[in-house]
Amino acid sequence: MSTAMAPTARGRMHKVLNLALTVFGWLAAIALVAALFGVSGAEAAETPAAGERLQVTDSYLELRTGPGRGFPIFFTVPRDETIAIELRHTDWFRVRSVGGKVGWVERSQLESTLTAGGVKKTFRDVLLDDYLSRRVQLGVAYGRFKSEPMLKLWTSARLSETLSVEATIGQVQGVFSGTDFWHLNVLAEPWSDRRFSPFLGVGVGQFTNFPNPSLIGATTTRAKLANATLGARFHLSERFVLRADYTLYAAFVSDARTTEYHAITAGVSFFF
Repeated sequence: MSTAMAPTARGRMHKVLNLALTVFGWLAAIALVAALFGVSGAEAAETPAAGERLQVTDSYLELRTGPGRGFPIFFTVPRDETIAIELRHTDWFRVRSVGGKVGWVERSQLESTLTAGGVKKTFRDVLLDDYLSRRVQLGVAYGRFKSEPMLKLWTSARLSETLSVEATIGQVQGVFSGTDFWHLNVLAEPWSDRRFSPFLGVGVGQFTNFPNPSLIGATTTRAKLANATLGARFHLSERFVLRADYTLYAAFVSDARTTEYHAITAGVSFFF
């Protein structure tokens, strides 16, 4: 069973890439909406800095009615006035002005404020907490399946600090045929609290090979698929993570025939 594809399949390649870009575009749109309106799987929780007073150093600080850019600005805090942090919701903080005005401020605006000790406020611990408490990831990767180009999209959800489930869809493009596949995996990430975090996983799915119709006697082949993967993640910045992995696939073509394939990919994901 070949994974190659005829040149006439380049049009199909473009359709698949367009579909992948559309899917990833929707994922990005979801992330944008989440950023605009403060949508998150986690409830607003008290930040470790709750109650801390900060001094405004910019010309003014904009207070919004809710945790997102989609909410209107209703008040501005002038320079040199102090504010008190009350709650945190994703990258937004609920603050109270000296005059009792309560509103939401984006983290980026607070990074220029000064603490009671006169030093610039740092939110490094907040960003680390976001990474450690990540629950859902969405990503895209490109690589090689045997010797052919491969594109895949995935989403994962954490079950615990070290275990997660992941769903993947992908396609391989070649010279004589193409391959679509999907699989569900269970991943173990023993050092998930580190910025560089190796992981391993196993899973099952389905493998479908589409030969070029012009090939004599060519038929579509569907087979059950199993895989084992080994990879690593690196927390790049904010909510973005780089990822690289090596996967061994086994396609069970028949009771007496099993074909193995090797794949290596690299990509990026963002988390909630």
